[in-house]
Amino acid sequence: MMNSFALLPAGVQVAFAIVFGLVIGSFLSVVVHRLPIMLERAWREEVSEAIEQPLEDDGLPPRYNLWLPRSACPHCGHVLRAWENLPVLSYLMLRGRCSACHARVSVRYPLLEIASAACAVGTLLLFGPSLTALAAFGLCAALLAMSAIDIDTHLLPDSLTLPLLWAGLIVNFGGMFTSLHNAVAGAIAGYLVLWVVHWIFKLVRGVEGMGYGDFKLLAALGAWLGWAALPQIILIAAVAGAVVGLAATWVGRMRFEEPLPFGPFLAAGGALTLFLGTPLYLALGG
Repeated sequence: MMNSFALLPAGVQVAFAIVFGLVIGSFLSVVVHRLPIMLERAWREEVSEAIEQPLEDDGLPPRYNLWLPRSACPHCGHVLRAWENLPVLSYLMLRGRCSACHARVSVRYPLLEIASAACAVGTLLLFGPSLTALAAFGLCAALLAMSAIDIDTHLLPDSLTLPLLWAGLIVNFGGMFTSLHNAVAGAIAGYLVLWVVHWIFKLVRGVEGMGYGDFKLLAALGAWLGWAALPQIILIAAVAGAVVGLAATWVGRMRFEEPLPFGPFLAAGGALTLFLGTPLYLALGG
């Protein structure tokens, strides 16, 4: 199938990548919205069983997952019709509002779809029509979803970070992005570096500077891109996080002591390293 796709004209390949990326981006919006709710419901069920108390009704249908029920307006419950679910186009046609109650629809939905499409085109142009491009897009899609969830909840779910880590080791079993040796070393070093920083910060300041999900995300990026990519990823994440944090504090969007999710910055560092390589490592004589 990949060989047949490679025979198509370049313009057709790019067009397909755009549509594919938009569709996946639309699904990522569902993941970002529903996965935290699903995890909270599972946690509440475990607590209910542990304390032997009936579970309180959360107002959601009994079957609530990434596939059911159908997408609906969170304000009025209007079930979206097929034409209202078209990536980006539906948002533009409806002018960013629900067709039933006219409540505003978050601009994050089309932005996530556009970002996904850009990643699909970028990986196609970088790696060509290959399984490597498909794997790279999978990494980008996972990073987009985790970044959005972390921004909303300040959590990076194990159900995303751990499979991403294992996927990195699997794709590099044959050396797709780096050698298996470098991938394993990257996974170990990625976790330990932030684990050490976490405990040093906690001993000095008495508070936790970052969550364990950040350790697992950097471990996953190390598994995908190898240990040599870690210094560059951390540098990009640290600089970007500092700039955004200071800017947000300056304009009054957040307090100085308010925690800032670090996952999106790690994801940005990983994505940039995927596309640009590791010039920092090479500059240091690697």
